[in-house]
Amino acid sequence: MPTDIKKKIGALREKIREHDYRYYVLSQPTVSDKEYDELMRQLKDIEDKHPEFKTDDSPTVRVGSGILEGFKTARHKQKMLSLDNTYSFQELKEWDERVRKGLKPGQGLEYVAEMKIDGVSANITYEKGRLSIGATRGDGETGEDVTANIKTIRAIPLALRDGDIPDFIEIRGEIYMDRRDFDILNKDRDGLEETLFANPRNAASGSLKLLDTALVAKRRLNFFAHSLGQYRGKVIPTQWEFLEKLKIWGMRINDNRRLCVSLEEVIEYCRFWQGQREKLSYDIDGIVVKINSMAQQEGLGYTMKSPRWAVAYKFPARQATTDVVKIDFQVGRTGVITPVAELKPVECAGVTIQHATLHNFDEITRLNIKEGDRILIERAGDVIPKVVKVVEDRGGAPIKVPRSCPACSGKVIKEKEEDVAYRCINPLCPAQLERALAHFASRQAMDIEGMGESMVSQLVKLKLVKDFADIYKLKSQDLAKLELFKEKKISNLLSAIEKSKGQPLSRLIYALGIRHVGEKAAFVLAAEFKNMDNLCAAKYVDLDKIYEVGPVLAESIVEYFSQDSIKKLLHDFKKLGLNLKEEVALRKGSSFSGKTIVFTGELKKFSRLQAQRLVRQLGGNAVSSVSAHTDLVVTGENPGSKYKKARELGVKIISEKEFSRLISF
Repeated sequence: MPTDIKKKIGALREKIREHDYRYYVLSQPTVSDKEYDELMRQLKDIEDKHPEFKTDDSPTVRVGSGILEGFKTARHKQKMLSLDNTYSFQELKEWDERVRKGLKPGQGLEYVAEMKIDGVSANITYEKGRLSIGATRGDGETGEDVTANIKTIRAIPLALRDGDIPDFIEIRGEIYMDRRDFDILNKDRDGLEETLFANPRNAASGSLKLLDTALVAKRRLNFFAHSLGQYRGKVIPTQWEFLEKLKIWGMRINDNRRLCVSLEEVIEYCRFWQGQREKLSYDIDGIVVKINSMAQQEGLGYTMKSPRWAVAYKFPARQATTDVVKIDFQVGRTGVITPVAELKPVECAGVTIQHATLHNFDEITRLNIKEGDRILIERAGDVIPKVVKVVEDRGGAPIKVPRSCPACSGKVIKEKEEDVAYRCINPLCPAQLERALAHFASRQAMDIEGMGESMVSQLVKLKLVKDFADIYKLKSQDLAKLELFKEKKISNLLSAIEKSKGQPLSRLIYALGIRHVGEKAAFVLAAEFKNMDNLCAAKYVDLDKIYEVGPVLAESIVEYFSQDSIKKLLHDFKKLGLNLKEEVALRKGSSFSGKTIVFTGELKKFSRLQAQRLVRQLGGNAVSSVSAHTDLVVTGENPGSKYKKARELGVKIISEKEFSRLISF
C-alpha cells in the first residue's frame, strides 16, 4: 500500500513538472489552468494524508505557510559582476576592438546577443539537481537569501530535468514582472489606497523582498535564465550551448536571442529590437552582448567591476521638446489630486504625445514648471510620458495647489507634512463615487448581495445613484433600466438592499469608507459611542483617548463628520430607516470577554473576518499576531508560524471545532 501511494505521488509530481516545463520553457501548454489546478489539488490531498512522503522539491511546497522573519545573507561562489554600458554603436565597436586586442591574433569571434531584461538579478543554486538557494545579487559577493520567495516563481524549477546536470551549479538570471501583471497589481493597490509602483522593475524588486510568501506568489513574478556562475561537471564550451542546456534542464530562457558571427549582425539585432521592444510583454532597456566561447571569456578575464567579454548596449532615451499648453488637476478613485500637463502635440518614438503626468505638487516645485514653458519629455519605461526638465522658462505664473476639489468643490487636505499627496476628502465626490459605492455594498460592509462593480458602474453612468442614500431610494423601474436586469434579479436586489438597513452601526461606519477606518476600528468606535449621533458629536480629545484610535485616526474622523455633505447623508439615512445603533451582544460569562484572540490556518465554518467579528461581539479583541499578551489561538487547517510561536510562548491553543462550541448560545 505505501509503495502504491509513493508511486502515485511520484507520477503526479512528474506530470505537474512536465506541464510546468511545457508552459514556461516551451510555451506550449497542453492542459487548461483548471486541469493543472486539479492535479495540484490531488497531489496536495495525498501529501497531506501521507506527510512522510513530502519532499522539498515537490510542486506543492512553492508557497510556504506563515510569515518569514527576515532574510539571511548568502555568499555567491562566483562573484556577480555588473556590466559595462555602451550608448552608441560607435562605443560598441570600440568595445569590440578592445576584445580583439585581448585575444591572440587570428582568433575568430562569435557573439551571443540577448535581451537586457529590466528586472532584478538573481543567483539560483542547484545541488545534485535540486534548488538549494535563491539569492539576490546584493553587492556582487553577498546577497540576500530569498529562497522561499524564489520558490514561488513557477518559471524556476525546484528540480532540474535529466541531461548531464552538474552536481553543483549557479544559474544567474533576471526576475521580472510582465506589464499586464504590473497593471493588475497597481490597479489592486489603487483600490486599497496603497502607493503605486513606479514601473514593473520596482514592483518585482519590492515583491521579492516581501516576508509573506503567499503574497509573493500572487504577484506572478517571472524569470529568464541567462548566465553561468560556478559549476562542477562537464565542460560547457560556449554561451550558446549553455543556454540550450538550460532549456533541456527545464530552465526558462529568452527565445529572442541570436548567435552572431560578426559585430555587424550584433548591431543589426540591436537596431531591430530598439524599434520593436514595445511589442514585448515585458520591459527591456537594451541588449547584452557576450563573447560566445567560454575559453575566450576566461582568457579575456575581468576588471574590478565587470567582465571584459560582455557589454550592455543601452537603448537611447526617447525624448522630445514641446510646450506646456495648460496644467490640469485630475481626481483619482481614491481622491488623490494629480497635476497633468496638457502639451502641444509632439511625436516621440513614433507616438503623438499630448499629455504628461506631473505626479504630485512636489514634482511641480522640483521642475519649477509653469504653463507656457518649453519642456523636455521622455517616454519613461517606453510607455508613460514623463517631463524631464524645463528647457525654457517663459515667465508664467507659479502653479498653486487647488483649495477645493476640481470635481466636487469639496475640501482638499494634505494629511501629514511629510505626505506628497493632496486629496479630496469628500467620499461622495463624483470622481470617487464608483469605488465608494462598491465598497459600501461589499460583503464586509453593508453586504448588499448582487450589487457588484458592473452594476455600480451602470447606476453611476445612468445617474440613478449620486450618494450612498440613493441606494435606498431605488425602485423597480430604476433597476429595469440596467442591462440584464429582469424581474427576479430586481426583486432579489431590492430585498438585499432592504435587508442591509438592519446591519449594525459598526458595519455602516466601515461602509462609509472613512480614511484609516478599517473593520476593527469601526467596531471599536461603534462599541464606544453606541450610536451615530454620539460618534458625529465626538471631538478630537474624545477620540484620541481611545486606546485603539490614536491622533491620525481621530483627526480623520473629526474631519469626515464635519462636512455638510456627510451631515445631510446621515440625516437621509435616518429618514430611510437604516440602523444607526450598535447592540454589542455580550454574553454573560463569555469565554472571550476581555481576551486577546488570534486565528491561524484555514477556517472551514467561518471566514477569518466573520470569526474576528464574533469575538469582538462577545467582548474579546481579535488581533493578527501572536505575542506574550495573547490569551488564545484558534487553529484551522494548515496553521502557520503563529501556531508555532503560540506553542513556544505557551499560549493556549484550541481547534475551530472548540471555538464553535464556545460561541454557541
